[in-house]
Amino acid sequence: MQKDQLFALKEHSHGTKTFPCAVYKTRAIQKGTMVKHHWHEEVEILYFYGGTFQLKINMEQFPITSECLYFINPGELHSIISKQSDNLEEDAVVFDPGLLSFESYDAAQMKLIQPIRNGKLLFPRCILPDHPAFVPVRDAFMEIMNSFSSGRKLYNECLADGVVTDDMINQLYIKSALLKILAILSSAQLFTSTEKNYDKRIEGIKAALTYIKENYKEKIYVRDLSNLLNMNEQYFCRFFKKAIGRSPMDYVNEYRIKQAAKLLEETDMSVTEICLECGFHNIGNFLREFKKYMDTTPLQYRKNFPAILEER
Repeated sequence: MQKDQLFALKEHSHGTKTFPCAVYKTRAIQKGTMVKHHWHEEVEILYFYGGTFQLKINMEQFPITSECLYFINPGELHSIISKQSDNLEEDAVVFDPGLLSFESYDAAQMKLIQPIRNGKLLFPRCILPDHPAFVPVRDAFMEIMNSFSSGRKLYNECLADGVVTDDMINQLYIKSALLKILAILSSAQLFTSTEKNYDKRIEGIKAALTYIKENYKEKIYVRDLSNLLNMNEQYFCRFFKKAIGRSPMDYVNEYRIKQAAKLLEETDMSVTEICLECGFHNIGNFLREFKKYMDTTPLQYRKNFPAILEER
């Protein structure tokens, strides 16, 4: 797979063309994948109110059991798993660092913003409540969340599809809060310098995930995925499971079931039609896999979806 094909299939840009920044509020109502594996070229700030999660960034796992802030640098593959069945919440601000660029090439532009954009300066991985920077960064984060809704608090809402704003005053407040976060992190010496390098392992996983996205409607074999990375099948399966947390075919089937659930929500296609559309060639196998991942049947899911949506 060519590099331009891979990056064309990464998660789409966040925010709008003129204001590349958006906020998200995700709520988990059951254990399992809360935010699927994805990557993007923007910076992401995550705020966990508490609860029990597993955050995966590239090949590392970060167990979360209390209030904290995490930072995702551009291009990092990441996902979130809810480890509880309660209503767990996670907020995110995703922004392009270029949003904060200055026309005049001052010290902040030269020593902070431009190195962030070039990948030579990385955000800290995590800030915990006992760090002096935690409260001021969290407060600035909440300023951003509320500015996206003209001051209307978002605490009790689910905004998994993201919120954008075209209001100039709100945009000024958001930019000032983002700059405040940069100032706090810089003052606390929490940025780290690095030479931007190409991690072949992560790019290989991205290639495999992109192939699954492109071809989930067709038959997919482990050899198809292992050939992308020039690995033998046995080694690829171990490598994939270490990175993603499940076997390649488990991931393929889960991805297909998620697509099937969307079709049940958004169309009036029959269960058989959805089965075939999502790459299953045996209705019995489809029903078993749907029950395994969704804990219900396709028809029950479609019937109960309005209630599920209301709970979210």
